[in-house]
Amino acid sequence: MKASVLTMFALFAVGLSVAAQAPTPGSGAAAHVAIARKAAGQDHLALFNNICAAPPPIQPQAGRQGGAGQGPPPAPPRAEWHAEPVKVFDNLYFIGEKEYTAWAVTTSDGIVVIDPLYEYSVEDEVVNGLPKLGLDPTQIKYVVVSHAHRDHVGGAKLLQDRGARIVMSAADWDYLASDPGRWPKATRDIVATDGYKVTLGDTTLTLYLTPGHTPGTVSTIIPVRDGAARHVAMLWGGTGFNWRSGSPRYIQPNTPAAYWYKNYADSARKMRDVTARAGADIVLSNHPQYDNSTTRLPMMARRTAGQPNPYVIGKDGVSRFLTVAEECAIAGPLW
Repeated sequence: MKASVLTMFALFAVGLSVAAQAPTPGSGAAAHVAIARKAAGQDHLALFNNICAAPPPIQPQAGRQGGAGQGPPPAPPRAEWHAEPVKVFDNLYFIGEKEYTAWAVTTSDGIVVIDPLYEYSVEDEVVNGLPKLGLDPTQIKYVVVSHAHRDHVGGAKLLQDRGARIVMSAADWDYLASDPGRWPKATRDIVATDGYKVTLGDTTLTLYLTPGHTPGTVSTIIPVRDGAARHVAMLWGGTGFNWRSGSPRYIQPNTPAAYWYKNYADSARKMRDVTARAGADIVLSNHPQYDNSTTRLPMMARRTAGQPNPYVIGKDGVSRFLTVAEECAIAGPLW
């Protein structure tokens, strides 16, 4: 009995120690973090955990975004990133990697690809992935780029060279042009404005400027079909608070961290209104963890006739996702 009591006290003491070490939001941030946590529920925890945390220590930029050098960074082994394509709706297909998502929207007159991955993976995942789904990659007419980070725009040049038109915001065309990374870049093509419509055959995608993740991030409204059912998806164009690294690509005298937090919060609020008007009941992301593709894609493979589509989360689910995004951005500079 004494041992049990001592053990309990020891665990209690450890708990206090851990709690004391864990960062907690300041009084200004706490209310917004609480709202975000409630909105996250169990289905938007990845988003909440990523952006509703205390700012990390600033560290030098490194990794797979690419940097200045004599050529493109070497590609990692295929086994580290390759994923098989999956049909998600009758006109929407996952053609991404393990950590980075590309989508294919099929229409009566061709294919729209959203976010063409890295330059080293676009051939494998997009060009070679589409035939596995019974689709023809030569029918890619447009490529919509949500934002000009290498993991989402690196593959655009290959598809552009093969005849696709590339759509991106003006701010991110400029951002791409100023990127020092020595990887192949698409040349400036179609400039998306707020509310820009990409119409191909029987399908229209509507693009909205949602700056924050980058200067010209674009979020997209996509009509999708699931048998006789019709749904509306919202692809949130960019998720992380990248300026927290302190990168001079973000932090300048006229664009301090507060500037990026405000843009991000304003964009989330704007898209919550847009999705409410559009009746969106699906959230999509360009990283599988944020729309739960990590678990939902295997569910799609096992789905049988009559089972609900796991991507359909309802209008409230979409609204809550964007509430998390907005409230965490408001809380960001208040920690």
